[in-house]
Amino acid sequence: MKAKEIHDLNVDEIKTRIAEEKEQLQQLSFQHAIAQLQNPMVLRDKRRLIARLSTILKQKEQAVDA
Repeated sequence: MKAKEIHDLNVDEIKTRIAEEKEQLQQLSFQHAIAQLQNPMVLRDKRRLIARLSTILKQKEQAVDA
């Protein structure tokens, strides 16, 4: 998901997406601990997406407060 696509979402949708991505990351991490993933780069991509979502969420919340 690109930053432009995230900017088009509202705050509640971003919060929901963060929760979903964190749950998926937790499941992937668990799978990786048990057996090697086919593509371990997925873990890094998920972490980066969560960070991107969190950053844009914080920006939107600060814009509302200002």
